[in-house]
Amino acid sequence: MNNYQLRNTILDILIRIEKDNGFSHLLIDNELRKQSIQAKDEGLLTEVVYGTMQYKLTLDYYLESFIDQRKKLDLWVHMLLRMSVYQMVYLDKIPDHAIIHEAVEIAKSRGHKGIASLVNGVLRTIQRKGVPSTSLIEDSVKRLSIETSHPEWLVGRWVNTYGFETVKEMCETNITRKHTAIRVQPLRIARNEAMDRLREEGYEVKPSSLSSQGIIVSKGNILRSSLFKKGEVTIQDQSSMLVGELLQAQSGMHVLDACSAPGGKATHIAEKMQNEGRIDAYDLHKKKAKRIEYKASDLGLSIIHASPQDARNLQDVHEVESFDRILVDAPCSGLGVMRGKPEIKYHKQEADIKRLAGIQLDILESTAPLLKKNGLLIYSTCTVEASENEGVVKSFLANNPDYIVDEDFFEELPASLKKAKGITEYGLQLFPQDEDTDGFFLTRIKKI
Repeated sequence: MNNYQLRNTILDILIRIEKDNGFSHLLIDNELRKQSIQAKDEGLLTEVVYGTMQYKLTLDYYLESFIDQRKKLDLWVHMLLRMSVYQMVYLDKIPDHAIIHEAVEIAKSRGHKGIASLVNGVLRTIQRKGVPSTSLIEDSVKRLSIETSHPEWLVGRWVNTYGFETVKEMCETNITRKHTAIRVQPLRIARNEAMDRLREEGYEVKPSSLSSQGIIVSKGNILRSSLFKKGEVTIQDQSSMLVGELLQAQSGMHVLDACSAPGGKATHIAEKMQNEGRIDAYDLHKKKAKRIEYKASDLGLSIIHASPQDARNLQDVHEVESFDRILVDAPCSGLGVMRGKPEIKYHKQEADIKRLAGIQLDILESTAPLLKKNGLLIYSTCTVEASENEGVVKSFLANNPDYIVDEDFFEELPASLKKAKGITEYGLQLFPQDEDTDGFFLTRIKKI
């Protein structure tokens, strides 16, 4: 694939993300799986797609003074300019003249002479004058919004909750690439052996401090490793691994995973149970429930039984006090995972957060009665939005005096998290800047 074809592919992916609300990581993985892209080009494709989406608002700020705002650009033209300016500003290895040449050639093939001339003119003017400084923006929230490409309403909302410095650090972390984390299947391979084999294959790895099964991969595409292909490791963020570590599920137990797809946490719990006992795993959609089964099969785990079901209706399926352990990994705004899915931050609205908090509380209220006395329930989300996390837990405890936050939960946290700034009496809020993780909330509730 030559440079022109590669950049056309990048542009196609960016258009699908913007136009069809596609997920960047899935579209990139699908493209890489086609095997049509050479290994040397994988890094550039990934970098430009993620980078353009991560910095979309910043790039628009840079572009707006060079484009006649009275003229509405076609989406593909706007995206071509964004990805070109991203490369010019943030990438060092590609000379500006090469970036501009490729952009003009794409503009000629997709549009007409006038479009090609516009693209050439805008990019050459930016090359000559440079991009405008964000220091001209006086309002600190707006400046942070533009510099880190987060919607201004979201930055303001977070600042009101966590304070400016914490939010600044979070937003700055969100526009960095996170290392891949993987989990070993311990019934098939030990962590040390897995790391040795990955190093032999050319990967750079180190053990996670948050899970005894976790490995951080700082160099190499894990999808190409022999261990991944054999089901000896699976991809899972470190924060997500905390659920399996802290649920305290043991061999022979009956466990409920109420909102399970795609099954990363359920399979981790099954491994902790030595594949002995039973896990009932549910998802609202039949297709997603099937994905849980496929994941369990890939990892050689047989105790997971997946079915489609609304988590709010599980009392129609199971008797009260049926389960030793319950996981409610609730559907959420996903505002903690934007390092890997940067498009999320542009798609969400405040109304979404309020609606989701109501659903989360409904799920928690409906599933908690299924927990046995002295049983443990973990409530978790992959967001940093307080109303979906601490707010939901507060409401649940106020309505249900037979449940408490388990104090032992805080004692069992990994040493590096015991003094995390996100700890409150209601649980642990992980920020993306903590331990190179996703933004994630979890707490453990006990039925008394």
